[in-house]
Amino acid sequence: MQYTTQMDAARKGIITEQLRIVAEKENMAVEELRELVAQGKAVIPANKNHKSLDPNGVGNKLKTKINVNLGTSKDCLNLEMEMEKVQGAVAMGAESIMDLSSFGDTHTFRKKLVEECKAMIGTVPIYDAIVYYNKELDKITAKEWLDIVKMHAEDGVDFMTIHCGINKQTAQRFKNNKRLTNIVSRGGSLIFAWMEMTGNENPFYEFYDEVLEICRTYDVTMSLGDACRPGSIEDASDISQIEELIALGELTQRAWDKDVQVIIEGPGHMPLDQIEANMKIQQTICKGAPFYVLGPLVTDVAPGYDHITSAIGGAIAATYGASFLCYVTPAEHLRLPNLEDMKEGIVASKIAAHAADIAKGIKGAKAWDYEMSTARKNLDWEKMFDLAIDPEKARRYREESTPEHSDTCTMCGKMCAVRNMNKILNGEHVDVI
Repeated sequence: MQYTTQMDAARKGIITEQLRIVAEKENMAVEELRELVAQGKAVIPANKNHKSLDPNGVGNKLKTKINVNLGTSKDCLNLEMEMEKVQGAVAMGAESIMDLSSFGDTHTFRKKLVEECKAMIGTVPIYDAIVYYNKELDKITAKEWLDIVKMHAEDGVDFMTIHCGINKQTAQRFKNNKRLTNIVSRGGSLIFAWMEMTGNENPFYEFYDEVLEICRTYDVTMSLGDACRPGSIEDASDISQIEELIALGELTQRAWDKDVQVIIEGPGHMPLDQIEANMKIQQTICKGAPFYVLGPLVTDVAPGYDHITSAIGGAIAATYGASFLCYVTPAEHLRLPNLEDMKEGIVASKIAAHAADIAKGIKGAKAWDYEMSTARKNLDWEKMFDLAIDPEKARRYREESTPEHSDTCTMCGKMCAVRNMNKILNGEHVDVI
């Protein structure tokens, strides 16, 4: 039996090779995963042209996944460095790479990504249209916007951020209800400006069925972009954000009707006490489609440390329903991240994702912590390093401050509670001098 997309296959009762691989990774029965994909509550982004892909699933009952943003800009045009970031991110366990390149030979870079990267690959066609056509924003036609979507699909990207929720109605709501930080989504601001300058409807909304047909042909997962995500905690959960979310809910159903997989993108900056409610609202309006969040960043005052503000929000968001965390680095709001920034962002996001998986009761999540606690109890340093999210840093810290006795560390020395409890419970003399 033939199928067009992973969702189409799941609805027809077909177990694809990608679904079988993901089910094994998730310790989940294939039939359970198939049903989730059929319902749209889980997705397996797997473009038919991405031959090097090692597939992963995103969604309900699955482990929380993380995405790493990278790509060139006019000020930082180093393709080799970006590929080094890709390789480093995948080695550190990132399941997804999103190419946000906005300058240079983006097509060559994207093709190289597809050929060499086993992680899911996402793009934002709006950015690339500016590069590809190299003309003023208001001179780009509706057909040209859609042609870039088709190009990315042909190139093999697994999911695309399409800013189709900011239609004329959403835009008017935004203009009627002033925000502190306006629209902070780069793609959202571009399409809003295009609409204002041309007077036309958002082409991704107006010709949504054509976009869906492209995605259906190549099995590209739609990542419905949140153009109106809040860029400050002052703007969180405002009318513009909710208005767009309602539009995304309607567009989700239209995609499902065409067997196209969907992810919903979400906030943004948001105070702690609003995160749980936002996750529940999204699950209701978008009928359980996987939620992909940038952060949320829980305070606006920590430039240089936004990987921490993001990890706090991400852990809470994933606990209450988010499936996919877009990493944030210490360079957020400041510059293009370098390799070290990327590493810190990945580690922070992995901590947030794992903490949420424990809270959600994801199968096998607590086993990792049990192993680490056992190694600590046994003062097995090598095992602790092996189990650490960042083994290199853990080992380096130990080596930089060597204790007098190998069964201690330089914090407590012979007064180490773990060491002394092991000794006394084994009937041994506890020596502390």
